Amino acid sequence: MSVEQDAPANAGATEKRMVRVWDGPTRLFHWSLVVLIALAYVTRKGNPDLVWHMRIGYAILILITFRILWGFVGSSTARFRAFAYAPWTALRYGMDFLLRRPRHFLGHNPLGGTVVFMMLGLVAAQGITGLFSYDDHTELHGGPLASKIAEETVALTTRWHIWLFDILLIVIALHILASFAYAIWKREDLVRPMVTGRKRYAHFEDQVEARIASPRLALLCLILAAAIVLGGITLAGGKIG
Repeated sequence: MSVEQDAPANAGATEKRMVRVWDGPTRLFHWSLVVLIALAYVTRKGNPDLVWHMRIGYAILILITFRILWGFVGSSTARFRAFAYAPWTALRYGMDFLLRRPRHFLGHNPLGGTVVFMMLGLVAAQGITGLFSYDDHTELHGGPLASKIAEETVALTTRWHIWLFDILLIVIALHILASFAYAIWKREDLVRPMVTGRKRYAHFEDQVEARIASPRLALLCLILAAAIVLGGITLAGGKIG
């Protein structure tokens, strides 16, 4: 009799349990990137010599490089293999979402994982083209590697640098709208776990709880990322301003 009475209580306690999902480095990366992208836009418009715009660009490239490294050695939900799904899997999940079929993932779901790869690629391309671009208003200042390529190529990379940012803004807007859609359609809060690092337990399809990697490993990845970006620019003949 006591066993039958305890089972529902234990089940209820399990459903209310909060489990680890995002580690500190992943959350810091996410919110730091949000702030830096906003600052990159502000400094582009209000700083005629683009010094701070370029410095923020370096920081963004370092963050992206860190995230790539962390995607191989970081916590279980941060690793690329945890959310690298085939395109048809992402489409199937999208249909399930529209039809309100209950599916739960601890980390990125198949559709969200696809968006993450897309955003990482766009931001990386935005930062790299910035290294070879000039100020499209005055043409007096340029990226640290703009003088290393032909003038026609600089003009092309500058146009792409501008176009990519517009595309990035569209993807960011869709990402924000998707967060609202999840909150309204599925009653699932995607923002809070990226702040607290925890989410309510469910019958997740990918993993039960995140295995958190060492913060020291994250610091090592950040140092290595800075060395790769700044060292790479210097070796290519650019001057870090």
